[in-house]
Amino acid sequence: MRFTECIAFYAFIHNSSYTNLKDHMMRFTERIAFYAFYDFINFEDNISKWEERRYALAAGFSARKNTSWKNAGGLVKIRYIVCSKEGFHVSKEIDSGSVENSKKIVRRNRGSKRVGCNAHVKLILEDNNMFKIYYFEEEHNHIFVEDEDIHFLPAARSIDYVKESFISGLSTINIGPVKAFNIMKTMYGGFGDVGASKVDCKNYRRDLNLYIGEYDAEMVVRRLIRKKECCPGFTCDYVIGEDRRLKGLFWADEQSKKNYTVFGDIFGFDATYKSNKYDLVFVPFTGIDNHFRNVTFGGALLGSENADSYRWLLRCFVNAFGSEPKVVVTDQDAAMKRAIKDVLSRSRHRLCMWHIWEKLKTKVGPVLSANTDFNTRMTHVVWNDTIIPEDFETEWHSIMSTFGLENHEWLKDMYDLRFDWIHAYYHGEDLAGLMRTTSRCESENYFFGQICNPRCTLVEFFTHFETTMDIQRHEHRRNDHDTRYIECKPWSDFVLEKQASEIYTKTIFKVIQIEIDAAITKCMSKSLNTVGDVLYFEIKDFRQPCTSFFKVQYSKQEDALSISCSCKRFEQFGILCRHIFYVLRYDDITEFPRRYVHRRWMRDVVSVGSNHSNIRFDEIGRNSVIDKVYREIVVANEYVANRLVGDLDELCRYRDHNKSYIDKGDEVMVAAPPPSRKERFADIGGNLEKSDSMIHAPIKIRTKGCGVQKRIKSNREIAIQKSSKIQKSCRVCGGKGHNSRTCKDKVSSNAIGSSNAM
Repeated sequence: MRFTECIAFYAFIHNSSYTNLKDHMMRFTERIAFYAFYDFINFEDNISKWEERRYALAAGFSARKNTSWKNAGGLVKIRYIVCSKEGFHVSKEIDSGSVENSKKIVRRNRGSKRVGCNAHVKLILEDNNMFKIYYFEEEHNHIFVEDEDIHFLPAARSIDYVKESFISGLSTINIGPVKAFNIMKTMYGGFGDVGASKVDCKNYRRDLNLYIGEYDAEMVVRRLIRKKECCPGFTCDYVIGEDRRLKGLFWADEQSKKNYTVFGDIFGFDATYKSNKYDLVFVPFTGIDNHFRNVTFGGALLGSENADSYRWLLRCFVNAFGSEPKVVVTDQDAAMKRAIKDVLSRSRHRLCMWHIWEKLKTKVGPVLSANTDFNTRMTHVVWNDTIIPEDFETEWHSIMSTFGLENHEWLKDMYDLRFDWIHAYYHGEDLAGLMRTTSRCESENYFFGQICNPRCTLVEFFTHFETTMDIQRHEHRRNDHDTRYIECKPWSDFVLEKQASEIYTKTIFKVIQIEIDAAITKCMSKSLNTVGDVLYFEIKDFRQPCTSFFKVQYSKQEDALSISCSCKRFEQFGILCRHIFYVLRYDDITEFPRRYVHRRWMRDVVSVGSNHSNIRFDEIGRNSVIDKVYREIVVANEYVANRLVGDLDELCRYRDHNKSYIDKGDEVMVAAPPPSRKERFADIGGNLEKSDSMIHAPIKIRTKGCGVQKRIKSNREIAIQKSSKIQKSCRVCGGKGHNSRTCKDKVSSNAIGSSNAM
């Protein structure tokens, strides 16, 4: 129904100017009739919830639209509004389509609200564009709904702007419509006060997903392009197939680029699954920030996990960030390895040590994997931070010889790959020790998995992704706050400890503090040799009694000092070791050597205000001003209520003040009704139409992580599964692994019995 029709009837019911009725004072039943029409106006054009309550909810019935006639111009001239219980329900029969069963299958009997009620009102549009009631049937043939059940009527339920915003807001943290409804029940005080049902909330999400439908990929790409226009620092790229289906999508915002300039010397990436309904693999790039926490540099969605897909992804990454990392950590995926070799030619590719170590247990067998001596020696040679390549190779061959593994094919392959995963061969790479496994990638995937779900659309996925980014950056900002305003208690009177607390973040300073304490209490110099201006120390570390002496080379000039240690801790982690602190304390150094302060660990390396420079994905294309004003109203109401909670009288006056705006709101609602649900969906997702250039959503694919239907199990896995099952005993012999029908003793006894009978 048109807006002018709504205005006409609204004026009519308030001015009581209609003269066809005998009484100017409408009887209650007549008021119900007017409500019936007004209820329809409310549902079709979303006029006023409060008017709906004033005119009708006490009546106890609902109305619905029925017959209408339009003129040649398409304008509604006659409208029938009937009671919702008008007519009778007719069961719809469907054919089974089966030749064997030719009977009709009737839908399940769910009951019907229709009882043939004849109450209705007929309206005709006059020349002055006002509707005139020319017939009114007031008699109902059913009882009305009780007051306590009014909220079950359709007239009392609607998903308005506030509820839509609430449901959408909770969906960004992976809370569905049912839980959102239960939360609203708690907020409003009861189910009857919510103004909607659980089904209404579910239907809203259903309708939104139906609206997105096949336009899912197109909506996402358009929004990312729009975000790129609004935020010059934002980067996105995508690739489509010949059928114009999305095959890959990469994005990185301005804050991620700022983080990469400081923390991008080393990162890892790994594919994670079940993050969206199309099974596109999600690939986040994970690094380490100055609080030793995970930081995300960007993300991608890939339709396949072949080498070409990863090549495209890495090219997008290099183009967006402008440089390659020093070290890249992944698992043993062959496609990733080929792509990194082709694209990141200047980066050192490191394989995850944990994945290889876990495979070791199954490759050498259960007997050897349970051998304490074997495990101890392998752990020492593989995970040792201070071992040099020559010592590693000598000890490795000794272990292989001791346990008879010289001809073990898998171990020979891992030895050939030792340059890609053994820590001894990464001493020359700066900060390579920060990430030796993909455990941070696994942690990041789990972190995203708490927000994402395997049934969400791409539009929902990006709101989930930005929610996780907000959480991660909020934690970073909180850690910055703690670093600036919380002072750590000193453990010693060493002057460098105080200076370190002013240079490093709180997390890194605690590591420095442990090293300084160990330098004072656990280290001792065995010898000191001087060659020219260079001092050579041999430091005994009592925390590592099995390790040989650590050699520290130290020279001091007028303008600077130079120092290094054989443990390579500074080169590997960017943090001075206890052996160097021992020498600095020995030489009475009173100023922390800035040459050995790595920038990535400093407290002021990331600007304070940069975390809020990005626009959220779900804010693009929406009326953010309305959302902002609405949030300000909520915050203001909460603030006032908290201040007046101790004064009931003043609190009641504030409530009455707010209620006085209800009538004003109704007037504004009629003058400028809010947009329909379809218009609100269009505001969220955009107005899209099918075209040949439209990007289609990808077809659901099978990924490497989804498994196969008939996977070949190893002997170890089969043995574990058998041992976990409770096996029944045979009734004949008492053995296990067979039953009385297949028992050999039973077969042999039957054979003996038959021979005796012969």
